[in-house]
Amino acid sequence: MSLGGSSLGGRNLRSAIEFGRTHVVRPKGKHQATIVWLHGLGDNGSSWSQLLETLPLPNIKWICPTAPSQPVSLFGGFPSTAWFDVTDLSETAPDDVEGLDAAAAHVASLLSTEPADIKLGIGGFSMGAATALYSATCFALGKYSNGNAYPSNLSAVVGLSGWLPCSKNLKSKMDEVAEAANKAVSLPVLLCHGRGDDVVPFKFGEKSAHAMSSLGFQKATFKSYNGLGHYTIPQETDDVCSWLTSNLGLEGN
Repeated sequence: MSLGGSSLGGRNLRSAIEFGRTHVVRPKGKHQATIVWLHGLGDNGSSWSQLLETLPLPNIKWICPTAPSQPVSLFGGFPSTAWFDVTDLSETAPDDVEGLDAAAAHVASLLSTEPADIKLGIGGFSMGAATALYSATCFALGKYSNGNAYPSNLSAVVGLSGWLPCSKNLKSKMDEVAEAANKAVSLPVLLCHGRGDDVVPFKFGEKSAHAMSSLGFQKATFKSYNGLGHYTIPQETDDVCSWLTSNLGLEGN
């Protein structure tokens, strides 16, 4: 997984790509928050919905979509479920901005029908985390990279084993938008990364956390885990549960 991805040839075909099945985990208690959770490259919404259903967060509704199957440059053009295209494991790889916009817009559309009194969040793993963090920057800027307005009012963003896309140009973009600083300051963001990650290197997660802080996301928290590879463990999910309960003001059972 790279810090960015290249543009696919024939990107005008993007509109023909269909997203896969969406899995929903209903709240077991009073519904206070809805979070769209995004899987990693080659995965699907079902696997994460099964895990999220076991978490002690009865006030959260989880929406777990499945990314479209599309050619992935990292796999030599072989199709896989992916939120956007990725090329290699370098920090200099270009970002697939059109793909990121399409994924972030799909997530926003999933949140658009939630009741007005429900707090909204986005989380994800690996490529899903990158999409979640990209959505956080769209929220702060009030728009996608293509200039269209970003509609969701986010209250929390979580990224596990991921990275922040389009980080190189974000500072100048943030400076151009008057309300961006206020929105960034208001949004709690949690980034978690394993020091033993051999897919998305730990330094990518660490640099992404530093970038978020420097962009004005003062409520950004970074947690690292010794020996953790490119997967999740109970200690990490426990930290996510505690962080969400605190930052979303959840009542519990």
